[in-house]
Amino acid sequence: MWAGKATGALSRVSGRGGGTTLPGDIARAIDPRVLTKLSQDLNQGSIVITGTNGKTTTARLISWLLEGAGHRVVANRAGANLIFGVTAAALDRADAGGNLRADWGVFEIDEASLPKAVAELQPRVTLVMNLFRDQLDRYGELESIAKKIESALAALPENSRAILNADDPRVAEIGLGLPSAPLWYGLDDTSIAAHELPHAADARTCPRCGASLHFDAVYVGHDGVYQCPNGDFARPKPELTATKIELNGFDSLATTIDGTRIDFPLGGLYNCYNVLAAFAAAKTIGLEPDYIAERMRTFSAAFGRQERMEFRGRNLNLVLSKNPAGFNETLRTAVDLAHGNSFLIGLNDRKADGTDVSWIWDVDFEMLKGKSRVVVPAGTRAHDLAVRLKYAGVKAEQPETDPAKALDQLIKVTEEGETAHLLCTYTAMLDLRAELVRRGWAKPYWDT
Repeated sequence: MWAGKATGALSRVSGRGGGTTLPGDIARAIDPRVLTKLSQDLNQGSIVITGTNGKTTTARLISWLLEGAGHRVVANRAGANLIFGVTAAALDRADAGGNLRADWGVFEIDEASLPKAVAELQPRVTLVMNLFRDQLDRYGELESIAKKIESALAALPENSRAILNADDPRVAEIGLGLPSAPLWYGLDDTSIAAHELPHAADARTCPRCGASLHFDAVYVGHDGVYQCPNGDFARPKPELTATKIELNGFDSLATTIDGTRIDFPLGGLYNCYNVLAAFAAAKTIGLEPDYIAERMRTFSAAFGRQERMEFRGRNLNLVLSKNPAGFNETLRTAVDLAHGNSFLIGLNDRKADGTDVSWIWDVDFEMLKGKSRVVVPAGTRAHDLAVRLKYAGVKAEQPETDPAKALDQLIKVTEEGETAHLLCTYTAMLDLRAELVRRGWAKPYWDT
């Protein structure tokens, strides 16, 4: 424990990082059971959140709800979601005697790390958000990661509850095979739905017979209301639904869940899923719906997830966009709902982003054609992005690989009082935030 704590302190003091992962590596090398031992100190247990998109926001929201109800919470708030990051978060909260004095642990978990997290944490609630194509060089196809998640859920303790997104066919396939029925949640408002799958949709076929699924409604990516034409597979009936959905760009959304009206200060249809998932988890552990609704009104974004800041009179909206499904939805929100016309798009190819960037050809950048005034291609693969934008018919600025110069370029061509949307892959977002921190316009991510 002390080796891990010392590593974290040195990491922060030296400016080389926030101590969000390396302390866990060091501590686990000394004692592989350190997380198991620490988690046994949690009075109420732990809540684990996994899936491709929405983990950080949903985990932060659940922590916000618990803390408002007076609970002491330990969480990997900086988004370090491998087992080493979870261990580092627990170490950071442990006292000098090695005791983790907290009521709840709330941890977002990388999909591939879920089996190990379940084995070590023995969570009371496990929440599966969605499964979209992401980092194929690391994860492989959806079927591969789905099998890992299914094996983890099958090993949950008897007193644990699984909460699953019924709108995602691959998540539904997992849940329908579990020994205990999960709590299903999903959207139920066709007024904000499409009726055809986007070309980049991943889960198109019945897992039982291989026939093309029929979708009555499409919400985000391949998430929607579906059924096999042969009757072999269909969307499970959700126990909790979000209805009467109102979307106001990136600024806010409103919906009704379980008869309770929710007003949420972040926009985007994908955040409706995050709100519904957090509501399901909170209700499962006994929080009252009226309290949940009131507490959600005052929530603030996690770093890089619709994080808003001001820079030289320009409003900046920093939005993580890391795979085709997520990118298409943030683009749709920015263009159609927020009426944005000034963009910086950051594309990196580091390990945390996925080294294969061919997925950008499945992003519908054509949405920007005729609607964008400024588009700055940025990141280590800015030139690849510029080529993709050219094929989309989108006029773009000169590609810029240096984050400081990319920001300067954006500021130069964005007028005062205007909002610029920064849509970035994970490490591109970190690079831009680091530059904003250096200039004094944002806090380090481990302080947010």
